[in-house]
Amino acid sequence: MDWQALILTLKLDLVVCAVLVLIGVPLAFWLAFWQWRWKFLVEAVVALPLVLPPTVLGFYILLALGPHSPFGRIYERLRGHGLPFTFEGLIVASVIYSLPFMVQPVLAAFTSVDPKLISASAVLGASRVRTFLRVVLPLSMSGLLTGLILTFAHTLGEFGVVLMVGGNIPGSTRTVSISIYDNVQALDFASAGQTSLLLLAASFVILSLVYGLNRTQPVLWPTKH
Repeated sequence: MDWQALILTLKLDLVVCAVLVLIGVPLAFWLAFWQWRWKFLVEAVVALPLVLPPTVLGFYILLALGPHSPFGRIYERLRGHGLPFTFEGLIVASVIYSLPFMVQPVLAAFTSVDPKLISASAVLGASRVRTFLRVVLPLSMSGLLTGLILTFAHTLGEFGVVLMVGGNIPGSTRTVSISIYDNVQALDFASAGQTSLLLLAASFVILSLVYGLNRTQPVLWPTKH
């Protein structure tokens, strides 16, 4: 088993989950409670990684991070090296690729909160921030946990985007899924089988946690009111 790839994947997982909590929760809150005519366009952009082939998404992310893009030039000027084929580039790509898996469950949980409770908090003089922290967030913890679990699972097994943006550099961008692919290419089915069995067991545990958390009310997708 490629322990180096496993450790790198877990490190990537933890960083991506942390970043998506900081980005996904405020974005889900805005989508749930702000009224804007063109909000559906933002929802479509957030959900785009669900339907785009990973290689297509990875190709456009690679172009966006490359030295010919404004963002890529600024990053290279600041850090002295580009983002493609680095661990930092993997983080950016994985955050974009896993964004809907964090936003959708949290958005569904936010929209399921009784509006009367939010109105009562406002009537009692609580600010929007206090209402969010004391009313909305505690009632949406199952959605947040679901988002974290799904994001972790999705990042754990991603292949196409990681390969397009990060390549296959041992200790830097080679993740578990790429390690399995390499083992199969080398006809090392024993190593590929061990790693695959580990991912299978991890996926089963993760899905069991998701369904266990949501036995009473599914929060994987938004509900209509």
